[in-house]
Amino acid sequence: MGSWSTFHAIATRNAEGAAPLFAALGDSTRLALLARLSRDGPQSIATLAEDTTISRQAVTKHLQVLEEAGLTASRREGRERIFELCPKQLAAAHRYLDQIGRQWDAALARLQTHVEGEEERET
Repeated sequence: MGSWSTFHAIATRNAEGAAPLFAALGDSTRLALLARLSRDGPQSIATLAEDTTISRQAVTKHLQVLEEAGLTASRREGRERIFELCPKQLAAAHRYLDQIGRQWDAALARLQTHVEGEEERET
């Protein structure tokens, strides 16, 4: 197992790259837009704004945040901008969370071993 400093260095480096991604995912409107793109495929801003309680301008701003985080991509089709999901970034988020989960599992296992060792010394 790696040392705490190695864990910290890896976690910090990965967190810096993941922070914009998780910031973009931290909004319920953006999550709903991603769910629609995932379920229904590429869509225009007008289509995505149809079933929401927010303005088309607000939808556009949310889509820009998602695009800056690499979660969506857009292209021009005539007068419309079409947005689509970029699953590669979601896979990166999943890998990051898996890594953090493994590191915490390892830390908890070390703590359990230490506590059990202390209990044995007391008996």
